[in-house]
Amino acid sequence: QLQVVESGGGLVQPGGSLRLSCATPGLNFEYYTIMWFRQAPGKEREGILCISSGGSRTNYIDSVKGRFTISRDTLKNTYYLQMDNLTPEDTAVYYCAADLLACEPSRLGLGAESDYWGQGTQVTVSS
Repeated sequence: QLQVVESGGGLVQPGGSLRLSCATPGLNFEYYTIMWFRQAPGKEREGILCISSGGSRTNYIDSVKGRFTISRDTLKNTYYLQMDNLTPEDTAVYYCAADLLACEPSRLGLGAESDYWGQGTQVTVSS
């Protein structure tokens, strides 16, 4: 059983929306900070947001703030990443990850790290 599983990627036109999901079947939903990363072709992996284990704290990098929203469904033990007003620059493989560290802004950006990773889901924004 995979510890982290993400899904929901696909092809969307500029200005469109997608909703990604992240589940942690191998981890305790209540204990882990969740982060989303993305990696564009030829680029370094980038941490774009995090949400604390309790769901009360969230942080986003500036380039996605106001367009991407992370939410938490405690009944289904699932996190959702709503992505609106997508641009071609958002094209990347998106990864969900989990760890026991705090959700802090300093953890985001290029070179950000986590411990338990999903396999990734492709998001392509193109006409």
